[in-house]
Amino acid sequence: MLSFVVKPGAPFRNGFITSRAIGRAVARNRVRRRLREIVRKHQHEIVPGVWIVTIARAHAVAASYRELEGEWLRLAGRASILAA
Repeated sequence: MLSFVVKPGAPFRNGFITSRAIGRAVARNRVRRRLREIVRKHQHEIVPGVWIVTIARAHAVAASYRELEGEWLRLAGRASILAA
C-alpha cells in the first residue's frame, strides 16, 4: 500500500511501515531494507515535493526483490508520483 502527500517546495521524503503481522524482526527488517533500496534506486524518477509512506503487507515477506519492485512501481505509477 502506498500513500503520499504533495508538499510543494519541500524535499522528497519517504517512510516505511512494517507491522508485527508481517513476521519477526528479521523478516520486517528484510522487507524494509528491500523497500528502501527500491525507493533509493528510483528516487530520481519521483516528482519533487512528495512525501511517501509505503505500508508493507504480509505477503511482502515471501516476495522477491523484483516482485516488490514491480509492485511498488505499479503503485507509484497509479499514484502519478513518477516524473517520467
